Amino acid sequence: MVLVRAKDILGREGEALAAAFLEGLGMLVLDRNWRCNEGEIDIVALDGNTLVVAEVKTRRSLDYGHPFEAVGPGKLARLHRLSASWCRHHRANPQSSRVDVVGVLHDGVTAPQLEHLRGVG
Repeated sequence: MVLVRAKDILGREGEALAAAFLEGLGMLVLDRNWRCNEGEIDIVALDGNTLVVAEVKTRRSLDYGHPFEAVGPGKLARLHRLSASWCRHHRANPQSSRVDVVGVLHDGVTAPQLEHLRGVG
């Protein structure tokens, strides 16, 4: 029997909301939850000719800080390495690439709030 933690469910919901949000901005989602030995990319998308690696941080409240605060220099460096790994694995050679962060506040009662930072780090 596999137990799923509430935190995992919240994270999955946030990632689904973020993917739909990015698609609403005109991006094409290419991959979700892509994993390799180095880690995981939440969302890989195309924004025109730009490859976007999007990190999604979901919180129920701001009690432990804003979702963006969870993405520091170490995480950004890892995301850039993962972007290069994704490109190698998929034999992709995008014209440009960037790392975005999508913050999701979703308390389960009110409508989720999404914020999007483009080109972080």
